[in-house]
Amino acid sequence: MQSTANYLWVISDILGQGATANVYRGRHKKTGDLYAVKVFNNISYLRPIEVQMREYEILRKLNHENIVKLFAVEEENTSRNKVLVMEFCSCGSLYTVLEETGNAFGLPESEFLIVLRDVVAGMNHLRENGIVHRDIKPGNIMRVIGEDGQSVYKLTDFGAARVLEDDEQFVSLYGTEEYLHPDMYERAVLRKPQQKTYGATVDLWSIGVTFYHAATGSLPFRPFEGPRRNKEVMYRIITEKPPGTISGLQKSENGPIAWQQELPISCNLSRGLQTLLTPILANILEADQEKCWGFDQFFAETNDVLHRIVIHIFSLQQVTLHKIYIDSYNKAHVFYDLVYKQTDIAPEVQELMYEGRSLELDPNIQVQHFPVTSEDNPLILTTREAVNIIGLIFEEPSILKLNPRYDLDLDASSAKNIKGVVCQIQKIASSLLHHQELVRKGVRWLIRIVMDNFRETLHKKTEVILKLNYCITTVERATHLYNSSVQTTILPSELDEIPEIHNKLLRLAGSLDSINHILKDIEGMLLPGSQLSDHWTYQVGTHPEDKITEKLQVLLDLIIDIYNQFKKDKGMHKLPYNEEQIHKFDKQKMCLHATKAMTLFKDECFVKYQAFLDKTKDWMKKMHFLRKQMLSVANQFVNIEQDVLTHQEHVKKLQELLPQKSHVTASGDWKPPMSQCYPSQSTLMEMTIGMKKLKEEMEGVVRELAENNHILERFGALTVDGGIQSPDRL
Repeated sequence: MQSTANYLWVISDILGQGATANVYRGRHKKTGDLYAVKVFNNISYLRPIEVQMREYEILRKLNHENIVKLFAVEEENTSRNKVLVMEFCSCGSLYTVLEETGNAFGLPESEFLIVLRDVVAGMNHLRENGIVHRDIKPGNIMRVIGEDGQSVYKLTDFGAARVLEDDEQFVSLYGTEEYLHPDMYERAVLRKPQQKTYGATVDLWSIGVTFYHAATGSLPFRPFEGPRRNKEVMYRIITEKPPGTISGLQKSENGPIAWQQELPISCNLSRGLQTLLTPILANILEADQEKCWGFDQFFAETNDVLHRIVIHIFSLQQVTLHKIYIDSYNKAHVFYDLVYKQTDIAPEVQELMYEGRSLELDPNIQVQHFPVTSEDNPLILTTREAVNIIGLIFEEPSILKLNPRYDLDLDASSAKNIKGVVCQIQKIASSLLHHQELVRKGVRWLIRIVMDNFRETLHKKTEVILKLNYCITTVERATHLYNSSVQTTILPSELDEIPEIHNKLLRLAGSLDSINHILKDIEGMLLPGSQLSDHWTYQVGTHPEDKITEKLQVLLDLIIDIYNQFKKDKGMHKLPYNEEQIHKFDKQKMCLHATKAMTLFKDECFVKYQAFLDKTKDWMKKMHFLRKQMLSVANQFVNIEQDVLTHQEHVKKLQELLPQKSHVTASGDWKPPMSQCYPSQSTLMEMTIGMKKLKEEMEGVVRELAENNHILERFGALTVDGGIQSPDRL
């Protein structure tokens, strides 16, 4: 037990260890509150006094929620060594978070954004106070849980920090070699003499490496045997990095460097965020300090990312889920353009669905007024154009084969790798299931919308028939009057068009027969249990009730237990005989669990997912053809209606040129009309014939309406959310 005037700690309760100080978990003597107590050793006092005082002075100067707070500076009662009493961060460091099972391939997107936000805010506070940190790495970024239950990250360990304005330089060396700027690496790690000076932007390189590590779970620059074992290759990688690249990996001994300008497929960040993040990484992971971004540009670009909102969108025909990062004040056209960049679906053909309905966005609406979306409730994107299925893109997981040799260090390392891979398998399986559920939802919505369009088409058909029949009746009367008059008088040449118009209208009426056949085909394809109902979505693929992710979690938990035991075994260096045998048995069990997890993923999850994609592709192809048919039919009705209206107007004008039959005698002389109160016998006969014909036409329309109603009644078997299900599921 050690103590100061107000705090005490046990030396076995150590939180961190460094060259000049150790950090312990301590308590306040009166309140019992927890604090981090940094105790300096004798080596620290060999440094110049101004260096010793620098950390105290810097911490006193800083006051920010993303900087670990300094509460007191005291002396240890026995040794009289300086002690810094600081804020205790109960959740460890970012490095601790990255060591967790679920983060083997990088943080989830929501957690990464918190890291980005907090590190940027903390660094901004440092630059406002003219301070360079010089040792930024995951181990020096502490984590606590805020009042809202979310993580809060805080910069700590200012032992290497110093006051340095943007245009100042320094020559002393600090930092951790994997995160060191190349100029500092050359001198500090390779011990090569050089006279270079370093500016505040060296922190940006360390931030870039840290962000890459947080996003992927791995360091960006890796020689074949690792950065600590192959320092010369490490230096070559970080100094020869081509512009625009963000990582370099040597996959074999003395092999070439594989450069990448994008984050790996295994990264958990969405494409939308990766598109914004990779240019930032490329410009701060720049060895030439003259070409590297300054802090002003770094803060501007990162804050632009942090202030965007996210619109979730699922491309139904491509079976891909996207996150659109966009400023809240942008309007719909900007959103459509960003969707195009991620999906290659042109803005003019994009169609959106939301909560079972078509979504028409006002061109002037701002993104902040869009419907609220999430991964479980995204906007669903479709198009009438043919689109190829893509599906979830992921790196095929592979289980590392365990070395049969008994080796505690190697076994612990292998178990860690297997644990991470099985966890990634579970995440992929969960994503595949999620995508299938979104397809099922989208198919139900699309069927509902297509059915609504079909109903509208039927109603349009009825309207067109009424207008067409009325126009035909009008033209027939005009034709009858024309035929009667042409024998007794000389008529204007324009009236010769009346018989031609009559023939055109009859041809239009005849064309309705072929359209009716198409509508019958469409009706048949949409009925419950037919080709374009959604019954197939329940017959293929994986479902939540299959419990595949839960089964994988059980296997993962067993592997995690073995890994935790292997870590303890590694710490003992050598095991007694019985424990050694148990260790070997556990090793065999871990291989069995991992193999079972991989088999479950491949045979039960991936194979069924592929079958689901194949069926989706076939269904989408048929739906695409049907929608083209419906669009063609709708356009034909519009064209027929337009032709009818045009003919109606033309006939109306021609009727004005026709002489009234009752005004002309057999010899062609004009005769005053009879009183309208007493129509002639011939007029009464015409009216009777006309009324009889109109009655027949109306009876035909009634039959047409009854048939349409029958069609609509056959679509009565709908699910609650509008989809059609097969009869065995009703």
